[in-house]
Amino acid sequence: MAQEAAMSARKPYRPETRLVHAGTLRSQFGETSEALFLTQGYVYEDAATAEARFKGQDPGYIYSRYGNPTVSMFEARMAALEGAEAARATATGMAAVTLSLMGQLKAGDHVVGAKALFGSCRYVLEEYLPRYGIASTIVDGNDLDAWRRAVRPNTKTFFLETPTNPTLEVIDIAAVAGIAHAAGATLVVDNVFATPLFQSPLTLGADCVVYSATKHIDGQGRCLGGVILGTEEFIGKHIHQFIRQTGPSMSPFNAWVLLKGLETLSVRVRRQTDTAATVAVALAEHPKITRLLYPGRPDHPQAALVQKQMRGGSTLVAFEIAGGKEAAFRFQDALRLIRISNNLGDAKSLITHPATTTHQRLTPQARAELGISDGLVRFSAGLEHPDDICEDIFAALETA
Repeated sequence: MAQEAAMSARKPYRPETRLVHAGTLRSQFGETSEALFLTQGYVYEDAATAEARFKGQDPGYIYSRYGNPTVSMFEARMAALEGAEAARATATGMAAVTLSLMGQLKAGDHVVGAKALFGSCRYVLEEYLPRYGIASTIVDGNDLDAWRRAVRPNTKTFFLETPTNPTLEVIDIAAVAGIAHAAGATLVVDNVFATPLFQSPLTLGADCVVYSATKHIDGQGRCLGGVILGTEEFIGKHIHQFIRQTGPSMSPFNAWVLLKGLETLSVRVRRQTDTAATVAVALAEHPKITRLLYPGRPDHPQAALVQKQMRGGSTLVAFEIAGGKEAAFRFQDALRLIRISNNLGDAKSLITHPATTTHQRLTPQARAELGISDGLVRFSAGLEHPDDICEDIFAALETA
């Protein structure tokens, strides 16, 4: 096979170019589109080659749980886009989150996490890890002293997402990374809401970045996937063997779909971000909206940090509707174009009510601490015309 994975090393192509070309492997047939290698196993020319593969002396493939050419292309393209030395793909975004933590930890260790996390991430920190003797402390992500106070002698890693789900809070990655490294710990950042286009956690000091590729990277509601990125040392030490031995591997078919998604990621995300900003402006003064959150607006709580840390806003807007849960439900039910779904980053505009969906497992007190009121909804901008989206929202607000 001819390989184009080294293209970014020869010339520092811009992100849009890397999204189309980086990591491509071509077979003897010279195909234009990436080949889909739907195979479980691989054959060897002789017994000695099989032995060498299993010893790591021969770089070829062994079994698709360990590695697959189509999955390798996705990993190489994501690494080139992120500016990472290495990447490993996983079956889902939550597999990526769980593995990025479990691969580093053992019984007796301690994790510090920001409290503003997706509900399943909170579950991993607060309920799953303690089953294996791994303690966790949850802190206010924007309280740097809280991160420092939470450190213990056995603290091994910090974990945060920024912007956060669903209130779009922005956390200072560089500052938290500095605290983690001073304590001898690593920092893992969930970068889903920013996408690799608008935020680069590794350049800000993070040791590992994770994505749910199910979101913007696919971007068309087709398949699940996740990816973990970091240095060769981090991936080799903490991630590679864990995937190989426990099997949270990405399907070659899903990797192929995600490769196709990456080709249009920049076009989609920039258009969706423009639409989300338009919606935020349209709703800012609406009498039925009691709170609006959008990164990049001057009234965002961390507006200065957004300007310093991010290269764009977001494809999402969070806003609170006067009247609580009943009004929020009436509003959602009255929408005709925007669909109710807990997914995000899709070509179709979507909306969800976090208090009863993504964060329903949290106690009312925990939701209140995160700013997730009963009237809060999270809007994910699609690719429809912005005027049609705004008209749909305004018509539904009349019902609310």
